[in-house]
Amino acid sequence: MNITSLKAVLAAAGFLLSGAALAAATLVQDVRVFDGKSAHARRSVLFEDGVVVDADFRGPVPAGARMVDGAGRSLLPGLIDAHTHAFRDQELPLMFGVTTQVDMFTGVPLMQEMQAAMKAGKNKTRADMFSAGTLVTAPGGHGTQFGMAIPTLTRAEDAQAFVDARIAEGSDFIKIVMEAGGHGMRKLDTLDLPTVKAVIAAAHRRGKLAVVHVSTEQDARAVLEAGADGLVHLFPGAAVPQARADSLAALAREKGAFVIPTFTVLESVAGTHEDDLLRHPQLASLLDGEAQGQLKARYGATARPALLEAPRMVTAALRRAGVPVLAGSDAGNPGTQYGVSLHRELAALVEAGLSPLDALASATSVPAKAFKLGQRGCIAKGCKADLLLVEGDPTRDIMATRRIVEVWKDGESVNPMREARRRQVAQAAAGKSGGKPLALPADGRISQFSEAKLGSPFGSGWMPTVDAIAGGRSTTTLAAQPALGDGQVPLAISGTISPDLPYAWAGAAFMPGERPMQAADLSAARLVRFKVRGDGGSYRAMMMSQGVPMPGYAFFTAGPEWTEVSIPFSAFRGVDPARATMIGFAAGPKAGPYRFEIADVRLLER
Repeated sequence: MNITSLKAVLAAAGFLLSGAALAAATLVQDVRVFDGKSAHARRSVLFEDGVVVDADFRGPVPAGARMVDGAGRSLLPGLIDAHTHAFRDQELPLMFGVTTQVDMFTGVPLMQEMQAAMKAGKNKTRADMFSAGTLVTAPGGHGTQFGMAIPTLTRAEDAQAFVDARIAEGSDFIKIVMEAGGHGMRKLDTLDLPTVKAVIAAAHRRGKLAVVHVSTEQDARAVLEAGADGLVHLFPGAAVPQARADSLAALAREKGAFVIPTFTVLESVAGTHEDDLLRHPQLASLLDGEAQGQLKARYGATARPALLEAPRMVTAALRRAGVPVLAGSDAGNPGTQYGVSLHRELAALVEAGLSPLDALASATSVPAKAFKLGQRGCIAKGCKADLLLVEGDPTRDIMATRRIVEVWKDGESVNPMREARRRQVAQAAAGKSGGKPLALPADGRISQFSEAKLGSPFGSGWMPTVDAIAGGRSTTTLAAQPALGDGQVPLAISGTISPDLPYAWAGAAFMPGERPMQAADLSAARLVRFKVRGDGGSYRAMMMSQGVPMPGYAFFTAGPEWTEVSIPFSAFRGVDPARATMIGFAAGPKAGPYRFEIADVRLLER
């Protein structure tokens, strides 16, 4: 839901109250308070005009103040997600009590617009954002694969000019990428260590923090030695010797660095991310089908839980060493969603060895201090009145953060927005349930290939799909072949996968909508079945649905003889068949030539 439509809903519901009414004092009475560092069993908190007036109020109720019952509840500072990519949906975090996002890479115009709104005090319906703007990466490196042109860095001697250009654009801090690929991702071009050192020094000369994206222990140690202020990821991997985990934590402590583990996205990479957030009715009711699809998606096609052992060990070691650990979800990636994923991150941090109190600090006072965010992440006189009220005691049970009673942004209740969104999600779901799935052919066949046409019984048909839209240079050729004995015409798919992108692809795609990438309801089917043969390589069946930027994948092998393959839609994690936009068959990301044939492609109920 964008801001314009949300305001329209609020206005229709009579929720756009006058500034004077919204700015009235609020007193939360007899509530358990976590002030960002410590817990207090019973206090009353008074806030007005966007700030906390008294965090332990004991006087008579101010005239005209709104009173909120805090019995059995806990009042927390508004949560801070210390690692997001806030390209869209800036109001969504507020629905889940996340009032500030630390953005690691977004569009410069959006960053500048958000900064102007915050400065003018006109950002009450969105989470505040502090941003790195454009990250620092190598040509063809991580961060260049999203189909938008960004400046890149090649030489250490250009580091100062590059950093100065980012600061001129408005970057609040400098984010550096040191990523060579791995764990199923093809090798990437990356900045070398001398260049990273030069960027860190350039940022520090201008009084800016320099934080680094790493994915290996070796790089983590190298950038800490180079003076990085923080690691914005931990690295996936199997268990490491305890002494190594402890020594890495000791190095971070010695260098005064902080660490953002980002378990939520690591779980997506490991293919182990559960849908526990969506099993919580109160949370799920705020997420429409598009938002839920992004949360259900995964980077990892198969579960590899061992990849989480190293980051858990290191996180526990960091806690023992007293290194600041920050909660960040990496929202914007498959398997994550703005706002709601921070609640999973808090639980994951507790599972990794933090106490619930530590985890709450990691999403409030600790990131506020690390990123120098001013008077937020706290409940004390003069602190920003971004607040979260929950049922229960999250200082003992971290799951209590999910039982949200009320959210305040700049001292104003977000609950009218939350209720308006909940109604809109319910209405959209009711409209969807009232529709009918697309009628499929009796035999389910969607491939009607011939030399004249790559036809289909519905939709906009079959067409090539290549990674050029993301800046790649892979190629594909589609060619009908002589008919098989059953009369079916195979489609040969051949070409070359270019080494330019870590997620390179090329192949053929069926578009079920009336226009390419228009959604169609394919929920009458439960699986896709097809025949395949080829060069013996491993290939991917893909499916996409509306609103989810990454397709779901399932692998198959194209051997020398025709083989029938059946793939259930459930294998395409995070994809909603009722909003399907594409079904594809593709090579990649392994670079080099490829050739395979498909025939008799059907969508079937069983």
